[in-house]
Amino acid sequence: MIESAEEFVRLRMSEKQAEYTRAAHDEASLEVWIKVIENYPDMAVWVAQNKTIPYEILELLADHSENRVRSMVASKNKLKEPLMLKLAVDTDEAVRMSIVRHKKATLKVLTLLLNDTWCEISDKASERIHNGSHK
Repeated sequence: MIESAEEFVRLRMSEKQAEYTRAAHDEASLEVWIKVIENYPDMAVWVAQNKTIPYEILELLADHSENRVRSMVASKNKLKEPLMLKLAVDTDEAVRMSIVRHKKATLKVLTLLLNDTWCEISDKASERIHNGSHK
């Protein structure tokens, strides 16, 4: 278990594979994740990449100013429909593309993306709806 924001940063920046891997796979408390985001904003994308982050942290990171952080959130398997709907109208095309490709995208989410301004996203949404490849 990762015990502090500083430990997470140290693990993430380590050149030792085992430590680097811990940053991506070990759990931490909600408080530790919040401190990483607040005190080390450049680490937010790595927080989003962690396999064990609580859903509350995904919700927090879905509002992050950096599109690569939101894009990472959009690709997480544990996303639920309300957060997918929020990210489906994100200003960044890469975030919306991650949502339209998400294996758990619901019919409601894909229907919303049918009206996307980028034709690649709306076409993919249409294809998935017609193929029945949604949850």
